[in-house]
Amino acid sequence: MTAIMVIGGGIAGTAAALALHKAGFEVTVHEAHPDTGADIGAFLTLASNGMHALAQLDAAAPVADLGFPITGMSVIDETGARLAAIPLGEHERPLTRYRCLRRADLGAALQDEVRRRGIRIRHAARLTTVTESATGATATFADGSSASADLIVGADGLHSAVRAQLDPAATGPDYAGQRVFYGYTTAYDFTAHDFTTDELTADATPPPDAQDRITMVRGSGAALGYLVSPAGETFWFARVAGPALTAQEITGTTPRQWRDQLLPLLRPDRTPAADIVAATGDRLMATNALHLRPGNRWHSRRIVLIGDAAHAASPATGQGASMALEDAVVLAKALRDADTPGAALDSYEQHRRPRAERNLTVSAQLTASRTTEGDQAPGSTAPQARDSERPAARLDEELLQLLDWDAELPRTPRPA
Repeated sequence: MTAIMVIGGGIAGTAAALALHKAGFEVTVHEAHPDTGADIGAFLTLASNGMHALAQLDAAAPVADLGFPITGMSVIDETGARLAAIPLGEHERPLTRYRCLRRADLGAALQDEVRRRGIRIRHAARLTTVTESATGATATFADGSSASADLIVGADGLHSAVRAQLDPAATGPDYAGQRVFYGYTTAYDFTAHDFTTDELTADATPPPDAQDRITMVRGSGAALGYLVSPAGETFWFARVAGPALTAQEITGTTPRQWRDQLLPLLRPDRTPAADIVAATGDRLMATNALHLRPGNRWHSRRIVLIGDAAHAASPATGQGASMALEDAVVLAKALRDADTPGAALDSYEQHRRPRAERNLTVSAQLTASRTTEGDQAPGSTAPQARDSERPAARLDEELLQLLDWDAELPRTPRPA
């Protein structure tokens, strides 16, 4: 097997292209979007495991120059009282620190790295059908063109066309029970917040110059998290339980209308949450939290899924991008080292499914309970709903061995 086709030019697809190219395969990427294919609007956190996976692909340095590092998390309740202060990840080394960055910036950086290494990206290539044989697979696109390869990697996200072809009986994506709001503001002044009462002291939240941590507000009406960039810009998100937004609501609601919906849920609390949202202008958006159920098919003879196409989780654990990066490394190693394509795809799934679906399940559990969601450290896959004082776990040795580019995959996958 020499030629591999990646469907999807987002985070999972570009990471897969980098990994497969490094493993010695001829790779092409086909992206449905006519321009960059990068997601717009929202931001994300890359956890230490995601940064470590990028390092195996020699791509951590370009990403580390984006966004800003996060070394800890504070949790406060609706009165502003601090419930926990948690160190996050491996922050001793710059290339393994958590990072907060815009999804579009990460996607663009990875696409630039793909092009720099001479890997072809074809845009405006929207997949319609996939067929396969014992020796290869063929993709047909909406413009009538087609392409063949020894293997097709479906990295086309939550609404994967490859997954629909691979497993017509696959369920989802399903609504996870929460609306998710994202926003950015440079207008909020943290020094203006009143931290003078006995119940709400200056120690209740990180000081304004603590720009290396995320503050999770376990509010009475909504869970909100915020981070402050070195440039003084506040990144925030809020999760609100309720019925799913319709497509018309998502596209037709103005930022001001979103603010008007969110502020009554935040105003009763004695935290900065409501003022942060009130200070946000037009850079405010909302969407539904969606996820897949465990158990969907991941591969056939010559087709395999990675990232959200295989195991999209609701955003509660903050692990979506990092899990996709792990997938890319493990898939490339499996194809590099196995004797046959079938053995490689079996090995990839055996090593990845338990960890990915555990994250999916934990994230669903946290999302189902709005009052406990704020306790989960971003990037952690451990259920910590009422144990937020415990520091987030460091990368364990088994995961480091699994991701180590120079090490063969263990013959026996780690237990779930």
